Amino acid sequence: MADPLESGDDIFDTLRKGVDPKLQAEKDRIRNEREYAHYEKTQRRLGELIQNNSTLPTTISSIRILGASNTRKSFLERIFNPILSVNQDRPYTLAEAIREVSAGADKLHRLDIFHEPISIFIDRPAKTDPSTTPTDIDFYLSVREKARILIKTGTSAGNGEGEAYTNVQLRNMFGGAESLSLNASLGTRTRSAYQANFESPILSNPDLRWEIGGIASSTQKSWASHEEVLKGGWTKLRWMAQGGGRHELGYNGIWRQITGLASNASPTIRNDAGDSVKSSIQHTWVKERRDNPMLPTRGYLNKTTVELAGWGPLQGDVGFGKAEVEAQGAIPIPIPGVKGESGVSLTANVRAGLLYPLPLGLESEAKPSRINDRFGLGGPTDVRGFRLSGLGPHDGSDAVGGDVYAAGSANLLFPIPGVPLDRPFRFQTFLTGGRLLALKKLKNGGTNSENVRQVVGSTIAELSNGLPSIAAGFGLIYAHSIARFELNFSLPLVQRSGEDARKGLQFGIGINMM
Repeated sequence: MADPLESGDDIFDTLRKGVDPKLQAEKDRIRNEREYAHYEKTQRRLGELIQNNSTLPTTISSIRILGASNTRKSFLERIFNPILSVNQDRPYTLAEAIREVSAGADKLHRLDIFHEPISIFIDRPAKTDPSTTPTDIDFYLSVREKARILIKTGTSAGNGEGEAYTNVQLRNMFGGAESLSLNASLGTRTRSAYQANFESPILSNPDLRWEIGGIASSTQKSWASHEEVLKGGWTKLRWMAQGGGRHELGYNGIWRQITGLASNASPTIRNDAGDSVKSSIQHTWVKERRDNPMLPTRGYLNKTTVELAGWGPLQGDVGFGKAEVEAQGAIPIPIPGVKGESGVSLTANVRAGLLYPLPLGLESEAKPSRINDRFGLGGPTDVRGFRLSGLGPHDGSDAVGGDVYAAGSANLLFPIPGVPLDRPFRFQTFLTGGRLLALKKLKNGGTNSENVRQVVGSTIAELSNGLPSIAAGFGLIYAHSIARFELNFSLPLVQRSGEDARKGLQFGIGINMM
């Protein structure tokens, strides 16, 4: 009877005639366009041969990583040792072996310490080696490590603010895909901001990460006549659920100061001035199914954020439960007579949030919310056509935020004539609106849990009482890989009493625009 792998020997012969997997020079040659074309041709041929021999019994005798000189061997072994045939209950087929090793290569990619592509090669042990069997194969993964130190400096402008920033990132610090990021910025509104955070995967799993960080910042909030100073830290655990949703669970301890009050600051701002400490736990869940987060044409996004502060053993001096939900969907719109993608798409977005007062520690009475924790609504990144935090309760000229809100938008995107569809430029028209309300009956002091429920219920019901503030407009979009830039002309259509609308041009920069 023939050797079960003999009929598949041409697989490995074909590979040897292409690129020698044991040569480190592969990572240099693959950059050459001619060699890369040859590499692709070889891989296509290899794929065809593998498909024709996919059920051949296969034993993975070794997996070797080429080019990972700064990455710990033990770190890589946690990923690939479980795949070795010696640790399996049954032999692989050739297709299964390649699939398992490819899954390991995908983990390497998601660790963000190696450049793309991560090349996979197959070889057979020497037939003269008495320790091998006819079904043995060896896998080689050729990687190219990213720079361990990355420094960025620059300037940016948007949302009425200009800033200069410096970012230093230390990647793969201890050979286990750890990273340390140091950020410093000076701006016209955020006077100063300094942040450091350390992140590391747990057990070599790119989908399970731990982070610890700290921040010190000073931000001028001109729409509310004060400056907010923050100092504190956090720790987070992030993981990917089986269904594809991303989870983040963390603890935050932040010392906040309301200081630098303007001479015309309102009584509400003066009442909240001074120090406060927030001690909270927070959970965020995100399910991202959009084809392009900055310029979606199809798919959806679901997101929830829940924060619990000051309740029970958390302490601090503010107590509340805070929840936000967001849903966004995008669909392409076909145009009669246009073949393929038309470049026209419709995006709809809804958001809502609730700040629920809770007793602090073991107290029985809930306290009103502070301006540090309330929601703000309005501006070029959410409800366009209104100034930053222009919606909701005001005390004189100060926007003081609210405890309950709902907002939404519909955006119709068009390609710009003469600009290819693959370029990140679009023309948009939009209709957007929202309402932001305060739990006004809590302003005069604490109340028991039953009264809080009644007040919260009546405030939520008030959201549907009358039209929300609404604006319409049109503008240009540039979707960069790190942020979305918009220049819009907005026209407020409905403006509620006391709110601050803005007719005319608005420029906005954001990561998750409404």
